[in-house]
Formats: sequence, C-alpha cells, structure tokens
Amino acid sequence: MNTYGVLGRYIPAFGRVVGRMQYDLFHAYTVDAHTLFVVSNLRRFAIPRYDQELPEASRVMQQLPKSEIAYLAALFHDIAKGRGGDHSELGAVEAEAFCLEQGLSQYDARLVAWLVRNHLALSITSQKQDIGDPQVINAFAHKVGDETHLDYLYVLTCADVRATNPKLWNSWKASLFSDFYQRVKRALRRGLESPIDPEHLVRETQDAARRLLLERGVAERDIAGAWSRFSAGYFLQHSPEEVAWHARLLADRDAASDEPLVALDPRSVRGTTAALIFARPRRHGFARTTAALDQVGLNIVDARITPTGDGFSLDLYHLLEDDGAPITDTDRLAEIEQALWRSLQGPPDAPFVVSRRAPRQARMFSTPTQIAISVDERNRRSVLELTAGDRPGLLCEVGRVLMEERVELQAAKIMTVGERAEDVFHLTDFDNCPLTPQAAERLRDHLVQALDERQAALREPHPAFGAAR
Repeated sequence: MNTYGVLGRYIPAFGRVVGRMQYDLFHAYTVDAHTLFVVSNLRRFAIPRYDQELPEASRVMQQLPKSEIAYLAALFHDIAKGRGGDHSELGAVEAEAFCLEQGLSQYDARLVAWLVRNHLALSITSQKQDIGDPQVINAFAHKVGDETHLDYLYVLTCADVRATNPKLWNSWKASLFSDFYQRVKRALRRGLESPIDPEHLVRETQDAARRLLLERGVAERDIAGAWSRFSAGYFLQHSPEEVAWHARLLADRDAASDEPLVALDPRSVRGTTAALIFARPRRHGFARTTAALDQVGLNIVDARITPTGDGFSLDLYHLLEDDGAPITDTDRLAEIEQALWRSLQGPPDAPFVVSRRAPRQARMFSTPTQIAISVDERNRRSVLELTAGDRPGLLCEVGRVLMEERVELQAAKIMTVGERAEDVFHLTDFDNCPLTPQAAERLRDHLVQALDERQAALREPHPAFGAAR
C-alpha cells in the first residue's frame, strides 16, 4: 500500500511523511519506513514462532484485547513529524479523528490517541529516571491509570525503539523496559490508592537475595555483615541478584583488608556485563574508571556509586560492547579487569586520557552543551540533566569537573540518542546535601565550558589527514 501510494491516499497525513528524512544519527530510516517497521515489529510480537526474540513483549501482545489498537497507534505515532510543534500532541489529534471516522468506539479512539500522545513516556522515564524509586513508579502508575493502557504502551515502546535504528536496540534496553513495566504493573495491582511502601520493597529485595545466598551456602552472619555496610536506599537501587552477588563477594573478602576488590559478572540480570569496584574513595575515581572503560572500547549504560558505613565505596557499572552485546569472551573480560586494576593503582594525580576518536559521522554534528540542575528534596540530592555531543571520554570529563567542584556522584543514567548524549546524574555535596544554588551555577558554567571546548577540539581534523577541503 505504501509502495503504490495507497496508504498515503487513505490516510492523507501519512502521505505527508512519506520519504521524510530525519537528519540525525538516531533515526536510520525515513518516517514512513520507520513507521512500517514499528507495525512489522508488532506483528512479529503477535506470532508465536517469534516469541524467543522478545518473550515479554510477545506474551503481552498476544494477550491484548484488541491488537488493532496497537497497530493504529503505531501508524500514527510519528505522523505529525515535520509540522513544527509537539508531534506527539498533533499526532494524537489526527489519530482520534481518523479512528472515529472509521467507526471505532470513543473509548478505543481515545486509547489510540493516548498511546500516540504518550508513545515516548515509558522509554524516556525508564532511561532517564531512577526506576528503583517508589515515587517514580507510583507517578507512572498514575499516568497510565490501568493495566490495559500500560500493556499497549509497553509493546508500542518496544516495537518503536527496535525500529528506530538497528544499533540502538540491545539487551540492556529490553531488560530496562521489562523491569520498569513489571514494577508499574505491580503498583497498579496494589491499587493507585495504595502506593508502594519503600520499606516493603527493601524487605522484598532482602528476602529474595537471602534465599539466593543461602542456596549458595553463604552463612547468615556473613549476609548480615555484608548488609550492615549499606543504607536502605542500596536495596532499592539493586535487584536481588545484584545484592546477592555483592554480598557473596564481600563475604569472601577479608573484612580487615584495605585492598580494593574488582569483579565482573559477564551476564547480569540487566542484560549487561556488570563491573564492581569495592575500594576506599579515590580522587577522580569516577573519571579514572570511566576513562579506563572508554579506552578499551566499552559503553557504560548505568553507574551507581554507593558509599558504605565503614568508609568504602561500592561502585557498579553496567557495560556493553559497541554492538550492544554483553561481554562474554574470557580474554576480553581479563582485559577489562586489568584496565580497572590499572585505574585503581595509578598515582593520585596521574593524567587520565581517552585517546579513542569519535566516529567520523558523529564529528559532522555539533551539539551545544545544555545543562539543567534541579533539587530532589525527597531524596536530598541534586539532579543534573546533561545534553552534549556524544564522544569518547565524555563521562571522564564530567567526572573530572565534578571532583574539581567538590561534588559527589551518587548515580548516572547514560542515554545516547544518535550523536547526542542525554545523561542524568544524581549529585550531592561532600556533606551529602543537595547543591546550593551558587554551587550548582558554578558547576553548570564549568561543565559547559569544559565540554564545549573538548567538543571543539575533537572536531578539528586529525593531524594525519590535514585540513578538510
């Protein structure tokens, strides 16, 4: 229908996006081609022989009461691109009008329009916010309202992201979307009037982790000793499998030792390879670690820095290869572990440099650094949202500036959108309080200057090739 122009005649708004290019590195296809790939992905979810590709999305799709609602939302989700304004809002209006013209009920038409209006919500929330935070889960549960809206939104999100660019979909995103979907579904089943209790979540995680540890023969006293180092927030941030892995490593370690601990989990429950560093806090620790990981060609998709009650820091990094796969090769794992050890053992003031160059395509784009800093009063921290040109060494540079401004990093959510990095950092001062307005302004100015200068330097031609003509 699209090849012969029938679809564009039947849905005139679709005809206006046929052949429309999207000039960035995030979208690999024209709007119409991308849209039809989304529809194709939904169709694959509906066919049992493809269940192994994305089991959760397939299960949900096959249980939807009306699959045509998902297909209609897919057709209209990007239909208003190129008009100016919010394409989600404009597309929702088009979608509802079309559905009513075709004889759908008001409920179904409004559901399609709601999906178009909110088609980015699950992806953005799960990648940019802390999905272990009960407040984030409760807020999203209120946004979707019921399990039906959540189910449709989940399958549309998976189909949409998979159809944007073949390099963007990976096991990390699949795990992240599924995890968030399950957390919100549990909240909806509890009822919107019964918000999730953080203490209940902590107990759930501890009980599940304890069962895993006891099955592995770890003694109760060793479990208690490992967990006594951490506050309740630690158990909200990590899965039971992660908590059990950490406790097992700490139980095997000499409690009196000051030596660092480095460990890798090739296939974590989050679809990544997890790298753990347990050590005394180090000057420029985050910058050094990210530089070491970047230099060996890894993508960091998530980082959490957890101070312990006895003066150590448990740092956890979730890693993927450039092709989006976890690291499973034994020699490759050994290379990464050696790189982390070198970053720990270097002199405190040794320079940390990432010599990898940004891909040629990325250097064609210039993304001005944009920073917004807000205060999360409930969690007593500042939240820094960064948009900048993506390139090797970006996180290392951010870490260096944070240390120079005497700012502590709690967590980082790393999101790459084509040539842009859209990262979120949770920060405190050295007294574990949110940044003052003055400190936030200094940090913002310092980061903008440092990152823009670095981007300008990277856009200069490589000396081996001379100036471009």
